[in-house]
Amino acid sequence: MVFLILKIGCVYLAGVGFGLIVNLPYRALNLAGISGVVGWGSYYLVDSLPNTGIGIANFSGAMALGVFAMIVARIMRMPSILFDVPGLVPLVPGGQAYELIKNFATGHYSEAWNYATQVIWIAGSIALGFIAAETILRIVHQVTTYRVAFRKKM
Repeated sequence: MVFLILKIGCVYLAGVGFGLIVNLPYRALNLAGISGVVGWGSYYLVDSLPNTGIGIANFSGAMALGVFAMIVARIMRMPSILFDVPGLVPLVPGGQAYELIKNFATGHYSEAWNYATQVIWIAGSIALGFIAAETILRIVHQVTTYRVAFRKKM
């Protein structure tokens, strides 16, 4: 339990630290750290389930992050990219990308291709997660807008 709290704290600090590096507005820094925790928390929960792969875990993390970032962006009246990018830091397959380049450089091509497929799989699932989040929120927005317009006609 203590180790999980330590991980959550490190993920929060990674989001805030990356926000400082890319020069986010100070009023967005706390929410940037929280967005990292939301995305990574969803990833961690799905990854701990039996029979789930890294692609499904990254998809759910990106989708949770995308929904959270768009909702917070509307509330704070700021672009959602301010909360998307720092929240992506814990999900990016940096370790696999490092191993991919290292194995290509040392001549271990079969191992490098294994890491290449992992990197492509993770990056694709993150992209699909963001697309799904955007689609879901657009549909919800259209349905609520239609309901309001329909009620005004009556």
